[in-house]
Amino acid sequence: MTATATRPSATGAPGYSAILPCRPESAGRARLLVSTALRMWGFSACSGTATLIVSELITNAVTHTRCRLARVTITLIGDGAVRIVVADTSKSVPIMASPASDAGSGRGLLLVDALSDCWGYRLHRSGKVVWAELGNKTDGAVK
Repeated sequence: MTATATRPSATGAPGYSAILPCRPESAGRARLLVSTALRMWGFSACSGTATLIVSELITNAVTHTRCRLARVTITLIGDGAVRIVVADTSKSVPIMASPASDAGSGRGLLLVDALSDCWGYRLHRSGKVVWAELGNKTDGAVK
């Protein structure tokens, strides 16, 4: 078993981050990181939505890239909003699929799109980051 280093960010906006192996079991560890951060910030009400989002993002990294490690970060970005980020070393762009109704997979980004206020990705020199934000909707996922 690989130990996961989880630590608060030293500077900038309050946040938590962990480097996880690109393996299916990392989804559970990513959910734990996100739910713990939300509980610490008093945002437990959106924990179900946020943990589903991070689970889909890390599962995409595991399934669609050849990365060995991925960084999961959750950051408090102001006005009661949070940003969930999964960074990996792949430069393949995330694509929102249109799976057949009987398909057993392929709906991850559809869920992220439906559940988050906004989401996107950014390519950089060593790979990409895929992010989603919660908390700016009028129905208030984060309160």
